[in-house]
Amino acid sequence: MMKAMRIAVIVMMIPVTTMLFAARLGAQSNSSSTANVADPASSGSSSNDAPASAQVTPAANFNRHYLWTEEFDGSANSEGQVMSIDSSVGYVFSRHFGVDAGIPIYFVRGTSTTSTGGTTTTSNNGLGDAYLQLRLAFANPVLNYKTVLTGTAPTGSSSAGLSTGHATYDWTNHIDHHFGRLVPFAEAGVGNSIPETFVFNRPFKSYGHDAHFQAGAGFQIADWLGVNASAYDIAPWGTQTVYSRLVGVGGPPILSGGGHGRVFNLANRTTGSSSLAADNGFSAGADISPGSVLDFSASYSHSVHFQLDTLSFGVGVNMSKLLRHARRSF
Repeated sequence: MMKAMRIAVIVMMIPVTTMLFAARLGAQSNSSSTANVADPASSGSSSNDAPASAQVTPAANFNRHYLWTEEFDGSANSEGQVMSIDSSVGYVFSRHFGVDAGIPIYFVRGTSTTSTGGTTTTSNNGLGDAYLQLRLAFANPVLNYKTVLTGTAPTGSSSAGLSTGHATYDWTNHIDHHFGRLVPFAEAGVGNSIPETFVFNRPFKSYGHDAHFQAGAGFQIADWLGVNASAYDIAPWGTQTVYSRLVGVGGPPILSGGGHGRVFNLANRTTGSSSLAADNGFSAGADISPGSVLDFSASYSHSVHFQLDTLSFGVGVNMSKLLRHARRSF
């Protein structure tokens, strides 16, 4: 318990330390007044949460603008498939600050083996939790920094595993540095629920305090193609509740059982120690961006704790840029 609390304190100190460090470097840089800075509305969200290449905007060319994005994400493993359509709108107020809000729609399909040797499927479709995100971004020739504070409202169904039935928060901090085409990065966050698309879409929702970490590197093969690899860890503390997306209220457990910590196969809702939501593993993937409007991603991840191999994908459409391009063409 005390060790987990110390981890959380360290995570919360990261943004303060990083901003002070970046500010000092910026003050020492002769080009600080004209340095490019990352668009704070660039979520970089994909099926594996690997960092997208920073969208940079010269200070002289920056204009405030609204955002509208549509994303279709999904993950598939031996337990089933979890897919979502996420519609979000927002506004970029400055080169450093942006805000967006949205609500996902989930499509969950679980597969299990019956006692007769056949298979049975479960499906849970519906709205998830509405969210609001505040984004800050500070670019620097030495270190780029982004921080995202997310809050959710319990608009989804907890019995279907689409919500925890509670308001949740998450504060994630990201740093990276460009060595030419190679971009090492590190992320650390703290919250009271595992972020929805952290590495892969999980077959459950969690409620309870946790710190989460990810570190790795991306490599830009071409302007439109990048690859990445990372390792991750989720370190919960205190009481945790797991809401299964595969087992309904009063429904039978999945015969594959709860081995490797898969309590989401045994009951619709499980409350217990921090180990229920703990996880660690690694992932690798690729991002394809044929233009400024479309983004595609694909990844493989292996959960060591749950012993799950997951394939994930993501398709993103920047509707606001698409509309702006359409207006310019007339």
